[in-house]
Amino acid sequence: MSIVLTEFARPRLFPRTPRANTIQDCSAEQFVQHLNTHEPLKVLEGYAPFCKLFVYPNWTSTRCLTVPITDGNRHLLRSGYEARNREELPVLVRWFEGVESPVADYLVVILYSAGQLAKEGSPIDADWGIVGCIYTAEPEEVPMAPITMMRNALGVEEGGSGVPLDRDAYARAVAFWDGNANWRP
Repeated sequence: MSIVLTEFARPRLFPRTPRANTIQDCSAEQFVQHLNTHEPLKVLEGYAPFCKLFVYPNWTSTRCLTVPITDGNRHLLRSGYEARNREELPVLVRWFEGVESPVADYLVVILYSAGQLAKEGSPIDADWGIVGCIYTAEPEEVPMAPITMMRNALGVEEGGSGVPLDRDAYARAVAFWDGNANWRP
């Protein structure tokens, strides 16, 4: 089995100007090499048959993706409309500024099959393509953001995957993201 980094994920995980809330201590090439030469701790089923999540112990100093919202940090929440790339419509997102999360214990790598990536217009020369990575304290998936679920349900032409909205998964995601937020340096 082979894994490559997609052009979609590269700027999000390895931006040109390094940021404290992205993968630390290795280049994109070193990251991909590690995934291709080390067995994951475990493999989780993704939200659709074409999606897998490979869980690795964190070998970097990468920090957790999310921070719990408390009365002590709620005033540091920010929001704005953003698109993940030029082709997508901006959506409302929120994040912390001025909060630093602890070092993650696990990296949960989100993979799409070559077939799905070809369907989305991003063919790869490998079995799996990295579309994201969750940095977390637990060896489990952090629920997908509700807005990402909605975007996926909109279809490939709007930057999604074409997977219909699952109301139960959406409710679980809302429960998680109501009490947590991403952070930015």
